Amino acid sequence: MDNTLEARKQLILATFAFAVSFALWGMISPLAKSFQMALHLSESQVWALIATPVLLGSVMRLPMGMLTDRFGGRLVFSVLLFFSVIPAFALSIVHTYTAMLIWAMLLGMAGTSFSIGVGFSSRWFPPENQGFALGIFGAGNIGQSLALFGIPALTGLLGGWQRAYQVFGIIALLYAILFTLLARDAPSSVKPKTFGAMFQLLATRPLAWLLSLFYFVTFGGFVALSIGLPKLLQGLFHLTTQDAGLRAAGFVLLATAMRPVGGLVSDKIGGAKALMYVFAGTTIMALGMISTHIVLFTISALCIAALIGLGNGSVFKLVPQYFGSDTGTVTGLVGAVGGLGGFFPPLALGFIKTSTGSYALGFVFLSLFCLLCLILNWTILLRKKSDMVQQAEV
Repeated sequence: MDNTLEARKQLILATFAFAVSFALWGMISPLAKSFQMALHLSESQVWALIATPVLLGSVMRLPMGMLTDRFGGRLVFSVLLFFSVIPAFALSIVHTYTAMLIWAMLLGMAGTSFSIGVGFSSRWFPPENQGFALGIFGAGNIGQSLALFGIPALTGLLGGWQRAYQVFGIIALLYAILFTLLARDAPSSVKPKTFGAMFQLLATRPLAWLLSLFYFVTFGGFVALSIGLPKLLQGLFHLTTQDAGLRAAGFVLLATAMRPVGGLVSDKIGGAKALMYVFAGTTIMALGMISTHIVLFTISALCIAALIGLGNGSVFKLVPQYFGSDTGTVTGLVGAVGGLGGFFPPLALGFIKTSTGSYALGFVFLSLFCLLCLILNWTILLRKKSDMVQQAEV
């Protein structure tokens, strides 16, 4: 088979694997309000439940990226898909808050699929096409949208969330089998690095940490808002579970659609230049989400969705550009920090709401963080060729 056709085939397989994994990763948040009422949870408890899957999925991205660099994406992705089926089914039979927290955390392993998939997919494409290819792969974020819309819909159709979770688990199991049978690692003559060499890379290449900070905002913002919007919309504007889930799914769809656009734009003008527009726009739009008027809130949220979608594609144009032979490892680090960017904001929002009676301060912090990234991006990646950039290019 022509290598180009094979590369496209493997990219499609990885993208769907990512989508399935993210659908599992997002199963908790659509029904958070229902769990809060059924289990009599406090505001902090329900936000902790929403954020819990993000935790393990974040901190494990680095080791999973390293395993991908060492053993190949086909093996690591296959094992992950089969493992993720277990907590998906387990969540359908638990009845206590503690048990739900435990299985929700294990379900978070599905979130490590990103660092695996980037390491797997990037090796199939030359550097000049990696921005667009990884943007396509990143479109697997749509799995989050499928969960936000599909879980409430299936819950109503099948008469309970337990059946909805089981349906998602069955889909994941079937795709795990398909991926294992059809996926192939890209041919490579490069000897895999030892784990010690991978850790040394992270210790001596500061640019990897700068890209991690940028992803903390872009992907972290995506995760935090996508899992938090159903709860926010129900609390602020008293929407139904289905309505809030549908609106949150729209947010995810827009951000997902813009991700390959971000990769394509970055291929044309450079990832750092694209990020200037992303951070400048998000600094402004984050303040719009302070509004308690649903129209302004919605416009601001959708603008942020488009911007951070662009930003996600832009960051992962830069990763293989500066760390071509260590994409899985650096993606693991960047993805881990980015995932933590999705873990802490929900907890912070719960604390801020409890302390102040409003979510406004949380969006002010988001605006300030984006402004900081704007300044760092300009001073380090654009205004001058810094030492950390030169080190990354060696």
